[in-house]
Amino acid sequence: EVQKHSVHTLVFRSLKRTHDMFVADNAKPIPLDEESHKVKMAVKLRTEYGSVLHMPTLKENLREKGGPNTGDPYGHKQYSGNQGQELEYVVTGTHPYPSGPGVALTADTKVQRMPSESAAQSLAVALPASQSRLDANRTAAGVGDIYRHAGISERSQPPGMSVAMVEAGGNKNSALMPKKAPTMPKPQWHPPWKLYRVISGHLGWVRCIAVEPGNQWFVTGSADRTIKIWDLASGKLKLSLTGHISTVRGVIVSARSPYLFSCGEDKQVKCWDLEYNKVIRHYHGHLSAVYGLDLHPTIDVLVTCSRDSTARIWDVRTKASVHTLSGHTNAVATVKCQAAEPQIITGSHDTTIRLWDLVAGKTRVTLTNHKKSVRAVVLHPRHYTFASGSPDNIKQWKFPDGNFIQNLSGHNAIINTLAVNSDGVLVSGADNGTMHLWDWRTGYNFQRVHAAVQPGSLDSESGIFACVFDQSESRLLTAEADKTIKVYKEDDTATEETHPVSWKPEIIKRKRF
Repeated sequence: EVQKHSVHTLVFRSLKRTHDMFVADNAKPIPLDEESHKVKMAVKLRTEYGSVLHMPTLKENLREKGGPNTGDPYGHKQYSGNQGQELEYVVTGTHPYPSGPGVALTADTKVQRMPSESAAQSLAVALPASQSRLDANRTAAGVGDIYRHAGISERSQPPGMSVAMVEAGGNKNSALMPKKAPTMPKPQWHPPWKLYRVISGHLGWVRCIAVEPGNQWFVTGSADRTIKIWDLASGKLKLSLTGHISTVRGVIVSARSPYLFSCGEDKQVKCWDLEYNKVIRHYHGHLSAVYGLDLHPTIDVLVTCSRDSTARIWDVRTKASVHTLSGHTNAVATVKCQAAEPQIITGSHDTTIRLWDLVAGKTRVTLTNHKKSVRAVVLHPRHYTFASGSPDNIKQWKFPDGNFIQNLSGHNAIINTLAVNSDGVLVSGADNGTMHLWDWRTGYNFQRVHAAVQPGSLDSESGIFACVFDQSESRLLTAEADKTIKVYKEDDTATEETHPVSWKPEIIKRKRF
């Protein structure tokens, strides 16, 4: 049976509980103990100036007072005070100037303003030491140095309380000097890229592009459900492959076998034998559209990523699904492979990038710095680094742990694709048809391109879905929304004089996240 209490008792109990809760008053600062504070300050002084406390102070033109300064609260032997010193500087005030405009400067008309006594003293103290003083004892700091470089607490003391802080070698204390903000290093010069060929033939958006390892031809996949193979030198169509029943979203050519792999929004992943131009294998397993694929450079493994929020690892020969990489919470837009650890990198519409352990099939690192969908990832061909593209920023990262390097800001659009070559030219292509070229090391944006759409297309059909450098890295191919493939090359006539880097060593304002 529940015991009933009066309202008075219940209120009293509530008050008592409240009192017990707050009686400790944990947030209140501990009262300052004078003795421990003295010890702490003594330790601090010895740590900062212990190495130079034995050195003599500058005595030139100073009448030293006997004994330690009685004003020292910490009982340390202090060096010269400047009570009653005779300053070597004579402060004479301003230069003579005439009493009004248009008045000639003569002995009768000149005006000379004399400073007050206190102003003269402070000015004298702030003046630099003479050369003779500096030569006499290079290890000692001048009174002016002390006043200029000492902390606010010393500066606010009267002259009689000042402590002459001397530093070894006459170097200024780094703790007291303002730190210089980091500046962007000068970027490497790159020649500008110019459009020199437009290839048309597809009947829908060109969604993906890949160059074969021999650099003779390249392959494109389109929303017209076809895969087309083109001659790289002439831009002529060599072959069309049909078989997908929806948009082809990814193509890649194997360097280890005569195979072409493709994937599409029909959930299919196909392996084409290029000797017979026929599909020889299907890889079944994805539950939704397959958005991208990549081949492992050293083992016969294919990795695909899908709208079903997973990436799958397939054995090329047996068609078996080795691992299903689950962990993303939204569509996985891009996947890349490399021989070094981590061997698989994925970027997703859940705004994260994941670095995967291929053997275990588990996430090694999740990078959550991006604020919007990550649709593009590219690995640097020489450095152990990679970049990721998102509408908020392009970010550079260091393997193997995904340490952040820097942001490349300024491409304010939905970035669909990234490509980088060995010279350190990073290309970002966006949904609005703009293409930005960056210096990889410094993040300097050295060129911006917005090519016109092909005649008969709407301006809104300006969009870049994929871009890739050929094997020689002298050509850049882009797959676009106006149903064309555009080919760019470096401008051979450009020099550093004709196209200078319009770069200023401005202070870097890098957002870390």
